[in-house]
Amino acid sequence: MEEQNCENCKFRAKYDNNPKSFLGRLWRWHAGWCPGWKSYMNSLPAEKRNSLAEKYDLSKFKYSEN
Repeated sequence: MEEQNCENCKFRAKYDNNPKSFLGRLWRWHAGWCPGWKSYMNSLPAEKRNSLAEKYDLSKFKYSEN
C-alpha cells in the first residue's frame, strides 16, 4: 500500500489557508472519516497527534493515557 502524504497534502493546505472556504470545509469533513488520515494520525507521537487534533477540532484523534 502506498504511503500517505498527509503531512504535505495540498487539500489540507486549503483548510490551513482558509478554513471557511468550500475546499477547506470539504477537507475538514473528509478528515473525519478518511482511513489515510486516521492511519497518519495514529502513526504520530502523542504530543503532535494531540496538537493536530486540537488544531483541526478532531477530538476522536486525541490521545489520552487513561
